[in-house]
Amino acid sequence: MIDEPGRFPAEARITRPSDFQQVFASRLRSTDDKFQMIARQNGLGRARLGCAFSKRWSPTAVARNRLKRIVRESFQRHYSALGDLDIVVMARRDLRATANPELRDSLEGLWKKIAACVRS
Repeated sequence: MIDEPGRFPAEARITRPSDFQQVFASRLRSTDDKFQMIARQNGLGRARLGCAFSKRWSPTAVARNRLKRIVRESFQRHYSALGDLDIVVMARRDLRATANPELRDSLEGLWKKIAACVRS
């Protein structure tokens, strides 16, 4: 589904507030010092991603858009291992001064934790 580089299709996004609320109610979580991921089974046969970056931790639109871009790119690389999950990613602290490779490494570990929880 996510085969075209640089493209993030609507089918891979969580857009409805009710879908976000269902994910937030889930107990399947993976956390480190930079990000928190919350996931739940969606029964759709494909993974979907939602980003919830607040102005508290990312005060400017530029900072929030940068985080979303990095998260989407990372999600696309791990898409096939995530099964049929709805996943919401949130920042745990101000990440404006954090380098992109450090953010990618953090996300890499969290995707692996979430995928392992689903398999078990």
